[in-house]
Amino acid sequence: MNVALLIPSPENRTNFRRDRQRFIPYLPGCYALSSFNGEVLYVGLTKNLRRRFGEHLDDRSKSVSTNFGVAFFFYWIVCDEVEKIERTWLNECEIADGILPSLNQIRSPCPG
Repeated sequence: MNVALLIPSPENRTNFRRDRQRFIPYLPGCYALSSFNGEVLYVGLTKNLRRRFGEHLDDRSKSVSTNFGVAFFFYWIVCDEVEKIERTWLNECEIADGILPSLNQIRSPCPG
């Protein structure tokens, strides 16, 4: 699924590189890693977008090559309803492609 089709649309984008981490806010939100062509490779949520950006850069599993390419862009939306938006994005990807994004290994639990 292309990141341009995610609803709600991520409001921000930067290259997925260490020198771009300083531009990511210390705020809660949802994010997606995408290939250069915009194919969604991973969807996640966090209480701190900047910290999570760095953790993914340090995680070799987020930099492996997939059938759609490697993680090139980091898209995000600042929000308080992180569980709802993450679930929506994962569902949209699964409906469009029949599977979760290639770097999402498990479906996160639904909030109780």
